[in-house]
Amino acid sequence: MKPITVDGSKGTLELDAEGVLQLVWKPGTILGADDVHAAMAKVNEIADGAEYPMLIDITNTQAVTRQARSVFSIRCAASRIALLGSNPVNRVIANFAMARRTLPVPTRFFTSRDEAIIWLLRTPLP
Repeated sequence: MKPITVDGSKGTLELDAEGVLQLVWKPGTILGADDVHAAMAKVNEIADGAEYPMLIDITNTQAVTRQARSVFSIRCAASRIALLGSNPVNRVIANFAMARRTLPVPTRFFTSRDEAIIWLLRTPLP
């Protein structure tokens, strides 16, 4: 499918040929709770009742608000989530997103898109 713009125009979302949802945030984005809710709504809309592994590219994300981080504990149509970043700021953002909260699905941080996709597509253990 062709990438669609997430409400608020801060990112794009697509379901690729391998069956991976890919959410890419625009450069310099500061994510608020409304942005995360809008992205989750689009994910659920595209998934249409199914679940898919999801890659979230935070490479160019500037910051994530505390309110946005609290939304990460809400389940959406993602079966597992790979956070993709490229620098220490991205790692800090990912660590804050994953720390001290119960995440609804397995979630990991990667600096390699290929490694993230391999992890997302591997068969989960029963």
